[in-house]
Amino acid sequence: MPLYDVTLPLRDGMPVFPGDPPFKMEPVFQVEKGDRFNLSLITMGSHVGTHVDPPSHYIHGGSTADLIPLETLVGDGIILDMTGRDRIDSDALEKSHMGHHTRILFKTDNSFRLTEQHFREDFVHLTAHGAEYLTEKRVILVGIDGMSIEQFNSPGAVVHRELLRAGVLILEGLNLLDVPPGPCEIFCLPLRIQGGDGAPARVLVRM
Repeated sequence: MPLYDVTLPLRDGMPVFPGDPPFKMEPVFQVEKGDRFNLSLITMGSHVGTHVDPPSHYIHGGSTADLIPLETLVGDGIILDMTGRDRIDSDALEKSHMGHHTRILFKTDNSFRLTEQHFREDFVHLTAHGAEYLTEKRVILVGIDGMSIEQFNSPGAVVHRELLRAGVLILEGLNLLDVPPGPCEIFCLPLRIQGGDGAPARVLVRM
């Protein structure tokens, strides 16, 4: 069974959501300069690259990245093909082959733009009605191949709030370009940051 790493590499100069701190890795000790070992200083925002949004990202008093149940992070799921759409609404979800899956990953046209070096405001996103549909279906994890699951500059962040209030973990920044749609196993391992409002994650998919 093929195993795919759908994690974006963390690197200097990678695009980030406007206003977020960039990723930087600076050498502190270097063997080539006579030090006994190599060691770097890494600075970044908590929502850089492939990352999770726990409830505390938007909900005051919500659970944090280190408290995400392991049963949410690992298990059966499905990758839904949403390419060709500019948004994911309830109609698109009703027509999909989502079935009874509770871990959903959206493969969209965002995946074809991953090599671009600048941020695009017109990324494919989930709508408010789409978010309501997912909570009604008792989804526990939803991921997308864009920097945000929500439309850029959406007033009130209604999609995030709808999902996070229902306890749905949001996974953003996936690289699904070479991954076929269909049922899969999802392995999402965010950094265990105590009190974290978000955390970079290594995400694997087994078809």
